[in-house]
Amino acid sequence: MSTGPGADSAPVHKPTLDTRGRGETFSSLRIRNYRLFFTGAIVSNTGTWMARITQDWLVLSLTGSAAAVGITTALQFLPMLLFGLYGGVIADRYPKRRLLLVSQAALGLCGIALAVLTLSGSIQVWHVYLIAFLLGMVTVVDNPARQAFVSEMVGPDRLRNAVSLNSANFQSARLVGPAVAGVLIAGVGSGWAFLLNGLFFLAPLTSLLLMRTSELHKVERAPRGKGQLREGLRYVAARPDLIWPIVLVGFIGTFGFNFPIWLTAFSGDVFHVGAGAYGFLNTLMAAGSLVGALAAARRGSTRLRMLVIAAAVFGILEIAAALSPAFWLFAVLLVPIGMIGLTVNITANSAVQMATDPAMRGRVMSLYMMVFAGGTPIGAPLLGWVTDTYGARVGFATGGVISLAAAVVVGLVLARVGGLKVAWSWRHGHPQVRFVARERLATAA
Repeated sequence: MSTGPGADSAPVHKPTLDTRGRGETFSSLRIRNYRLFFTGAIVSNTGTWMARITQDWLVLSLTGSAAAVGITTALQFLPMLLFGLYGGVIADRYPKRRLLLVSQAALGLCGIALAVLTLSGSIQVWHVYLIAFLLGMVTVVDNPARQAFVSEMVGPDRLRNAVSLNSANFQSARLVGPAVAGVLIAGVGSGWAFLLNGLFFLAPLTSLLLMRTSELHKVERAPRGKGQLREGLRYVAARPDLIWPIVLVGFIGTFGFNFPIWLTAFSGDVFHVGAGAYGFLNTLMAAGSLVGALAAARRGSTRLRMLVIAAAVFGILEIAAALSPAFWLFAVLLVPIGMIGLTVNITANSAVQMATDPAMRGRVMSLYMMVFAGGTPIGAPLLGWVTDTYGARVGFATGGVISLAAAVVVGLVLARVGGLKVAWSWRHGHPQVRFVARERLATAA
C-alpha cells in the first residue's frame, strides 16, 4: 500500500516543511480562520476545565471515593474506546466544520443539563455518570474532526505550529479554569460552574460560523464505502513511524495521565487541603503544560527520539512526586510534570499528523485518540482501586513506573526498526547511553 506524501514529510526523518514559521511561536495566528478557531477555543476550554475540576470535586463530595472519580473519568472516555475508530471514519467522510458545529452545540447542552440538576438540588452520582458518558459519545466525533480540521485551516506548512498552539490554548485555559472553579465551588456552589461551561460553548459556535470557507484548504473526503475502518488500521500497521508513537501514548494516556484521581486523593487524604488547594495544584500543572506547549510551538522539527526521552522523564518525575514528603515539594514537581507531559502529547500528535496522508488523517487521529484517551476506562478504575486500597502514593508511583517502562521498551523497538543499537560508554567517570548505527558498532569492534 502506498504511504503517500505523508511519509515523505514524516518528522522522524527530517524537520518539518515550515521554514517561514520556524522559530515563530504564533505564526499560525496570521491566518484569519485559525484566529477565530483559537479565540473560540480558549473560551470553551476555560469552561471545560471549570467543569472538569467541579465534576471531580462533586463526585468526591457525593461518594468520598477516589475510585468513583476514576469511574466518572472512565465513563467519559469509554465511548472513545468502543467507537473511536468509527468517529474517524465519520470525520474523513463529512465536512469537518459542519460536524464541529453539531458536536460543540451538543457539548454545551450537556453542560447546561448538569447545571440544572446541580442547581435544583437533585443531583446524584448516577446523573454525573450518565452525562459523562454522553459527553464521551459526542467527543467520539468531535475529537478527530477537530484534530483534522486544523490542517484545513492552516495547511501543511504550519500544521506543527498550530498543533502546539492548540495545546497552549488548552493549557492557558487550564490556568484560569481550575482557579475560577475553586472560587465558584467555595462561594456559590458547583452548579454555576457547570452553567458557565455550557454557555461558553457559544464562543466556538460563533467562531465556526464566522469562518470564510473559501479560505479553507481543500481536502479530499473519503467516499462512503465498505472497509474504510480496516483500511485505516492497515495503513497504521504498515507504518512504524505511526504505530509506535501511538502505542507509547496509549500506555501513558492509560496509566500516566490519571491526575483527577491522584490530585483529589493527595489533596484530601495525604495533605488534607481543600478545594482551593486542589484547584491550585491543577493550576501549577497547567503552568508547566503551557510552558511545554509554547516551547513546542517554537521548535522547527519533531523527532521520535525526543518523544521517547520525554516519556521516560515523565515517568521518573511522577515517581518522584509520589514519594514527596511535603506538600510544597509535591506542588513544585507538578510544574515539570505538566511541561514534560505536554511535550510527550504534542510531539506524538504532531509526528503522527504530519506523517499521515490528509485523506487518512481522520481515521489515524481517531486511533491516536482512542488509545490515548480511550484507555482511560481501563486505567482510571484500576488506578483508582490501587489508590483507594494502597494509598495515593502507591497509585501515583504505579502510573510513573508503567510510563517509564513503556518509554524504555518503545525506545528499544524504534531503535531496532531504525537499525540502531544501544551503546554504553564511560566519560569523565560517568556512564553514558546512546543509540548508534549498527554499522558503526561493527566498525568500532
